[in-house]
Amino acid sequence: MSQEGHRHFHDELSQVKVRLLTMSGEAEAAVQVAIEALLERDADKARQVIAGDSVIDAMEVEIEEKCLNLLALQQPMAKDLRLLVSAIKISNDLERVGDHAVNIAQSAERIMQSRPITPEPEIVEMARVAREMLSDVLEAFVRGDSASAREVCLRDDKVDALNRSVFRILLTHMMEDPHSIGAAMGLLLVSRNLERIGDLATNIGEDVVFLVEGKSIKHHAEHFGNQ
Repeated sequence: MSQEGHRHFHDELSQVKVRLLTMSGEAEAAVQVAIEALLERDADKARQVIAGDSVIDAMEVEIEEKCLNLLALQQPMAKDLRLLVSAIKISNDLERVGDHAVNIAQSAERIMQSRPITPEPEIVEMARVAREMLSDVLEAFVRGDSASAREVCLRDDKVDALNRSVFRILLTHMMEDPHSIGAAMGLLLVSRNLERIGDLATNIGEDVVFLVEGKSIKHHAEHFGNQ
C-alpha cells in the first residue's frame, strides 16, 4: 500500500470510530429516554424511543458496510484487521442495545395501562450503571485502553446483583398484592432488559481487550483483573 493509500485507510478507520461513538450516544440516549418514559409515565417519550430505533439500525448497516469494504479492498493485517472485525461486532451489540431500549419503552407503555406501581430505585440505578458502562467502554475502544475495558466488564456484577434484587422485591409485591402483578411483570421485563444491556457493554469490553492485546477473555470473567 502506498503512503497516500495508507493514510487514506487510517482516515477511514478514524471515521469508523467516530460513527461508533455517535451510534453509542444514540443507544445511550434511547435507554435514558425509555427509562424516563417509565418513571414519568410519558407515552410520548416511549413512542420517541420506538420510532428512533430505525436510526440506530441504519447506523449499524452503515458501519458494517464500511468495515466490509475496507476488509475487501485493503486486506488489513494484525491490529487493523482486529479493529475492523471488532467494529462490526460492536455495532451489532449497540444495535441490540437499541432493541432493548425499545423493549423497555414498550414495557413502559403497557405499565401505563396497569394499576400504578412505583419503579424500584434499583431499576434507576441499573439504568445509570448500564449507560455509564456503554459510554466508558466506547471511550476505551477509541483510546485503545484495555485496562479500562476490563474495569467496565467487572461492573457487570453490580448490574446482575441489582437485577436479582429487583426480582426478589417485585416477587414480594406480587405475593402481597395480586393487583400489582401486571405492572410488576412489566418492571421485571425492564430489569431484564437493563441486565442484558450490561451484558452487551461487557461484550464490547471483551472485544476491546481482544483488539488491544490480541487475546480473548470471553468466558473468563473471574480473571479480568488478573490478566
